[in-house]
Amino acid sequence: MKKLTALSYYFLIATLLLVASCKKFTDQTGVTDLDEVPEEVIPSFDSTLVATFFQKHPLLDKYQDEVRSLYRKHHYNYVWYDKNGVNEFGSLLHNKIINIEDEGVLTAIPYRQKLDSIYENPAQKEPNVTTELLNSSMYFFYVDKVYQGLDSAKTKEMEWFLPRDKQTYGQYLDSLIVNPGLIKNNDKGLFAQYYLLKKVLKDYRKIEKKGGWDTIVMDSKSLNVGDSAVAITQLRNRLFASGELATNSKSAVYDDELGQAVLKFKKANRNSASTIILPSHVKVLNISVTERIKTLVVNMERCRWIPKDITNAKEVIAVNIPAYELTYFKNGKPAFKSNVVVGKTLNKTVIFSAPMRYIVFSPYWNVPYSILKNEIKPGIARDPNYLAKHNMEWNGNSVRQKPGSRNSLGLVKFLFPNSNSIYLHDTPSKYLFSRRDRAFSHGCIRVEKPKELAEVLLQDEPKWTAEKIGEAMHGGKEVWHTLKNKIPVYIGYFTAWVDTEGNLQFYEDVYERDQPLANLLFEKKSEKLEAENSDSK
Repeated sequence: MKKLTALSYYFLIATLLLVASCKKFTDQTGVTDLDEVPEEVIPSFDSTLVATFFQKHPLLDKYQDEVRSLYRKHHYNYVWYDKNGVNEFGSLLHNKIINIEDEGVLTAIPYRQKLDSIYENPAQKEPNVTTELLNSSMYFFYVDKVYQGLDSAKTKEMEWFLPRDKQTYGQYLDSLIVNPGLIKNNDKGLFAQYYLLKKVLKDYRKIEKKGGWDTIVMDSKSLNVGDSAVAITQLRNRLFASGELATNSKSAVYDDELGQAVLKFKKANRNSASTIILPSHVKVLNISVTERIKTLVVNMERCRWIPKDITNAKEVIAVNIPAYELTYFKNGKPAFKSNVVVGKTLNKTVIFSAPMRYIVFSPYWNVPYSILKNEIKPGIARDPNYLAKHNMEWNGNSVRQKPGSRNSLGLVKFLFPNSNSIYLHDTPSKYLFSRRDRAFSHGCIRVEKPKELAEVLLQDEPKWTAEKIGEAMHGGKEVWHTLKNKIPVYIGYFTAWVDTEGNLQFYEDVYERDQPLANLLFEKKSEKLEAENSDSK
């Protein structure tokens, strides 16, 4: 069966409904499916009633084109009715819509009362045009909010330039024999990380309903195994509520069991692997469950903007800026990881993608104009020997740094040509990788294990042995190599992530991108929408 895009999935349910309610329907020419006479005829309605419906339901006007296309395709036959009235799929859709918050969608449901009334009083068997068109419009509403999310114009405003799946209707009628249960439990329509975060969201909402967790008040500089304090009881309560601690003795003594729970918590928040609790750790522990839910919802929204099959390619390199981590995927599985340094706040690393084409060994560093103007020229003004001291030379009207261990790009760089002039590279400043927070660069991405990355990327090119790669890196002469396989590079931004072992990780919002997105997702319902919702007739 062909894989369906989000928009073709819109129409899939309508097709399924036709198949389920009338397995053999008659087309305009009178030819029947499988050359058999249908058991019942699907009634149709006047096409002019579509315009009338949207005049009375302006909050759904966004979906008018999709609704018209649906009914033109099906000759204005009813698709949400069978001989018993509104069919099973309508009830399934209604259940999905009223529970749309399970998908991390926090928006008012237009005409909620009117929709609810249809399923609270299902006795009506005769097809009703308003009910029919409301169901179709609400299906498009649901898929738009759950599968599409914010439109690309909004995401670009938020400096998110990763490509999004192009949505086309496709040949959805080629897929008639499909499990109707897709609407109940579809975990294939979005980037896989979405469904992992969705599960965590469900757990965190349960915690929130139980009252969340209380604040820890720490009156000492540190806590460790063997210590006794009121704050330790509070720490137990906190970690028991969030699940790191299996049982809660409420003891004020810091024991080994609590120490293991602390290690779990620290791992999920990129802290050092020790049982010591410092005020900085308490600050993170005191982030409320409501705030954590907001972070989960924000990152679920970002998952809607990612091509769903991104990690299923033969090779992919993904960099998560807040995690300061690069992951190389081979045939859909993580095959290599490396810590990275990203752009500092004033030189943010851009969120985008491009194919990697070249590896450059012993590279020159062509100094960007901004650095030449703001750093190099003032340095030359202070010291005429500045260039020589930094192993640099004039190259026409620009400056470049010669290959070698002192080169700012280190011994190798990885190029995926782009308008942002961003690339991956080695660095002589290895000490920065020991830092917890690693936003120090001018925008490019420094790789802690560049030689290993080169070996991984060249593993399908036998002549590039580990020895030859090492020689090229230390050769002192710039060597360009064009990759046999162009490898997609995705630079993304996720502050919550579930790893391959099922562990939830929270990352600091280094570029402060979460709150602007949360403001859009958590905006209050408008008075107009509330008024429309109150109109159930």
